[in-house]
Amino acid sequence: MHALDALSREAREAIRSAASVDELRDIELRYIGRKQGKLTAILRGLKDLPTDERAIVGTKANGLRIEIEKLIAERMSAMKGAHTRSQLEKEAIDISLPSRRASRGHIHPLTQIRREAEKVFVPMGFEVVDGPHVESEFYNFDSLNIPIDHPARDFWDTFWIRQHPRPTNPKQRLLLRTHTSSLQVRYMQSHQPPFRMIAPGPVYRYEASDASHDSEFVNMEGLIVDKDISVSNLKYILLTFFRTLLAKDVEIRLRPSFFPFVEPGFEIDVSCQACRGKGCAICKQTGWLELAGAGMVHDEVFRAAGYVKNEWKGAAFGVGMDRIAMMKYHIPDIRLFRENHMKFLEQF
Repeated sequence: MHALDALSREAREAIRSAASVDELRDIELRYIGRKQGKLTAILRGLKDLPTDERAIVGTKANGLRIEIEKLIAERMSAMKGAHTRSQLEKEAIDISLPSRRASRGHIHPLTQIRREAEKVFVPMGFEVVDGPHVESEFYNFDSLNIPIDHPARDFWDTFWIRQHPRPTNPKQRLLLRTHTSSLQVRYMQSHQPPFRMIAPGPVYRYEASDASHDSEFVNMEGLIVDKDISVSNLKYILLTFFRTLLAKDVEIRLRPSFFPFVEPGFEIDVSCQACRGKGCAICKQTGWLELAGAGMVHDEVFRAAGYVKNEWKGAAFGVGMDRIAMMKYHIPDIRLFRENHMKFLEQF
């Protein structure tokens, strides 16, 4: 019993004065280790004691082992906690300091102008429609009264998708859409009049790029179908659109032109905002800029959509959103929209 008391004092002092976790592990082996522990040796010698002493000494020795384990665990936990606090203090960050601001992107100017256009048309009852960029020959050409011998089908105007073997059915031959007018018949096949819709989105032409032309641009097709639609309705809607998007004093004029899918057809000219109609280099001294094409929907287009002849009337228009953005923001070259120059894009 005296040996256990002495061992208890010795172990307590050793645990209290330990300076590291490694020292505590050595103390653990020294006193309660399975092979060389001092207390373990006493517990193994219990079998040599008389029966009445064995129970008393065994109880005290087991209590001492539990106490040593507890003291070592507490001391080790305190050491690890102190180490963690010290490490945290070394790695501390002053969160009261202002952080570096991450640079934020913004909407591309062509997306901005498209959204502004949608805000003009939606209150007038137009639905915004989207469709496939890879289109069939039927919807892009045949359904719009553009026959197979039309120049627009030439390789120089169209990106055709190579298919082997080449399908004979025009609904299976594929190309990158050359206008969003391809959505006219698609929409009419799934909707019953009366309705109004616009279809903004990128289109693709196989042509050389210059300051006013590119192989990709944003086209916005508009379509109105009802019982009593006339050119006056078309002119009012387009005048409202341009005056809202560009300036309140904008004037438009309808100049007779030909488009296979409308009859009659018109080029839509807008008074030049750079010179206020007086004539300048931008409008080639005419005071007008061509920004859209329009007309009354051709009967062949209604027939392709499955509508009964002479039952409905319609008006359609197509607007190049890139050119509107160029006029609105005074941009001299259409290619700037897709060259990804940050100094240019950061202006918007």
